[in-house]
Amino acid sequence: MSKQPRIVAELGRPETPQETADRKTASRSRHFKNQNFTNLVLALAASLVLVLVIFLVVLRPDPPADPKIDVTASASEAAVVLGAEPVVPAVPETWAANAAEVRVSEDDVAAWYVGYVTEGNEFVAMTQGVDANATWQANQLRNASASGEVTVEGVDWQIYDQRDADDVGNIEFAMTTQTEDSWIVLFGTADSPEFTQFAEAVSAAL
Repeated sequence: MSKQPRIVAELGRPETPQETADRKTASRSRHFKNQNFTNLVLALAASLVLVLVIFLVVLRPDPPADPKIDVTASASEAAVVLGAEPVVPAVPETWAANAAEVRVSEDDVAAWYVGYVTEGNEFVAMTQGVDANATWQANQLRNASASGEVTVEGVDWQIYDQRDADDVGNIEFAMTTQTEDSWIVLFGTADSPEFTQFAEAVSAAL
């Protein structure tokens, strides 16, 4: 016995082939629209997650500040390596040490190095070469020529003024002196008042 066509309640009669085709087309259209909406929601959620990750990365807290360098403590450790007493200048509290360590040059001279950022945001440094010689001293200054002499706190210094020269890096101004066991080299970019203040502190420490 052949199957009778299904009566559609809304129509009160069986669907015609065209009505069946139209109904299926409309159903597929609704399915695709729902699927597109779902995909849109998922894409939007993924975008929000990405924005959140970028937000957390960009606005993460600043890293903690570098710990303050204890020049005196570093000098005590350096003395063991150097076999000599490192010079520790008493600089103003507004100056910040950015290095305090032993450095060994290519000619195997061990030196105590300490650098500071001054209140004027300039740079000054001291290198104390233990058992060094004139060649080591010249290398520290890149063979700059002395331009004068000065006595500070009873210590005689050679002056190297290169502020008007090109490509001198941090050695815009320098001073050198010699003790019983060391060459002392001061150099930096600070102006005359701050550099004089630095030279006075080193001379007093000597």
